[in-house]
Amino acid sequence: MENYRIGLISDTHGLLRPEARFALSGVSRIIHAGDICNAGVLEQLGEIAPVVAVRGNNDRGEWAQRLADKEVLEIGGVRVCVVHDLQDLNVDPAAEGIKVVISGHSHRPVVKKERGVLFVNPGSAGPRRFRLPISVGFLDIRDGVAKAELEMLEVD
Repeated sequence: MENYRIGLISDTHGLLRPEARFALSGVSRIIHAGDICNAGVLEQLGEIAPVVAVRGNNDRGEWAQRLADKEVLEIGGVRVCVVHDLQDLNVDPAAEGIKVVISGHSHRPVVKKERGVLFVNPGSAGPRRFRLPISVGFLDIRDGVAKAELEMLEVD
């Protein structure tokens, strides 16, 4: 089976920081969990790797209408669901065979496992909100097993 390293990013709110671009370099694909806020961010991410993105509550305009509210992907034998706000997850991931749920919205980076499902929020890589960190995440899929990690970015 192939191995995959997927970059996870969310809540850029129109700002793709150079630190985020650098952190994501070398990934096989990028998943953006919404609140992109302009198509230019997706174009810049697309220069690094193929991008899958969902629409966040702040994504408006013609470019955003092309994005789905939820994406379910199969990567290396692992079903992955991407949604901006976990409150909008309208399925039981374990019952649907989904092993990983990626979300954004809260700006709080989190990796946790519940009922055999890995939940990952890469946090926010855009403008700083309150005292929350600036971060991205990574999803590694090796031999059909998914693991996630977070990376806090050093920014000025």
